[in-house]
Amino acid sequence: MHVIYFSIFIFNHHQLPKELQPLMANPLPEITEQNGTDQKKPKLEKEGGKETDLRSTALQAKARLFRVVSYISGDMKVYGEWMKERFLVFQFFDWVLRGAAQVMFVNNPLSGLIIFAGLLLQNRWWALNGFVGTVFATISALILRQNRGSIAAGLYGYNGILVGLLMAVFSAKGDWYWWLLLPNIFMSMTCPLVSSALASINSRWDLPVFTLPFNILVCLHMVATGHYNNYFPQVLIQPRTSLPNLTWSDIDFALLFRSVPVGVGQVYGCDNPWTGGIFMVALVYTCTQQCLESEILCINSFFCAYLGAAIANVMSVYGLPACTWPFCLSALTFLQFTTETKTIYKLPLREVTYPEKNLDKFRKMKKAEKAERLLRKKNEEAAQEEGEKKRQLISGNREKPLLLENAKADAIEIQMEAPEDDLNEETPESHPSEGQGE
Repeated sequence: MHVIYFSIFIFNHHQLPKELQPLMANPLPEITEQNGTDQKKPKLEKEGGKETDLRSTALQAKARLFRVVSYISGDMKVYGEWMKERFLVFQFFDWVLRGAAQVMFVNNPLSGLIIFAGLLLQNRWWALNGFVGTVFATISALILRQNRGSIAAGLYGYNGILVGLLMAVFSAKGDWYWWLLLPNIFMSMTCPLVSSALASINSRWDLPVFTLPFNILVCLHMVATGHYNNYFPQVLIQPRTSLPNLTWSDIDFALLFRSVPVGVGQVYGCDNPWTGGIFMVALVYTCTQQCLESEILCINSFFCAYLGAAIANVMSVYGLPACTWPFCLSALTFLQFTTETKTIYKLPLREVTYPEKNLDKFRKMKKAEKAERLLRKKNEEAAQEEGEKKRQLISGNREKPLLLENAKADAIEIQMEAPEDDLNEETPESHPSEGQGE
């Protein structure tokens, strides 16, 4: 049960970077032959137009189908906006159904309705206690003036349904013991108080409350009453005194596969495989996208299983069930896990919705990061080019004075050599004239 519950939590709070690649149509080949080019081109353009029309029609049909499915899947946002204009009684019923589904991290009223149907199949008395717990937990949140958006999402009702269910499951009085509704109502109305107190603490680390209020209040009720109580006796829970005799030849594979829906049903304290199957339907139809990294899930699932066995052994000494303590501690440990790998990303608590939307946010974030990296790279390249130009300009300015100095030195040397050249170039005719003059 704890491993399945932990897996559902991972699906809703962590997304993987592996994106689905869109199907791209191959472009039409270009015709390079000269013979028959004018005859084949119009035909190809015509066929390409037909193919484009068919593709656009298929995309439109797919978009319409997704739009229709979105009305009843996910968080049913359109229905939620429409419900805001209805009477408060109808809104309250919507909040109760969402609270029943929020146990599985699903914010969908239809899923909550299906879950209540599964509870009725399991045990009508348990279903009644769960419904009462959800109703009074939601009423208490309204009285305490908690956040209306959180109430509308069912975040103050899911602990109430678990408190009501488990109080009925562990009651030694059996079914239809009406006095059990009194502690059920009191403990359920205490859920928003404990949730608000824990939220103020966990919010410092951006951690959710999970089902910690349910664990605290159910254990409090069972410790306060115990097995030997005149009015609210509990089922006697004792530590294991013998080891089960299990061999490979004794394994019943039918029961092994049956344990899967039973494990899902145990989230609500139900052991009927048909009830677990109904709960799985409520999950699959509203959250079909299941994203999971096998290594991390495997490690934490084993950790959750070991922790579940350890807590069950310890709690049984005091006559208490393990409840969902293993899940809470495993999930909180996982959320505080830090790593440098980019394959794990923790969504901020305020942005967590349903898996499809979480993955869409993750993809948009990755695209934004990629665009930012490209822009940063372009800016760095532009800065390098500009720096290179400045260096070249500075080096050119430094070379200009040197060239001027060299030019001036050459001119001075030419001027100094010019008189000597003039003297050397005198003709021998000047000497006879001097002699004749004498």
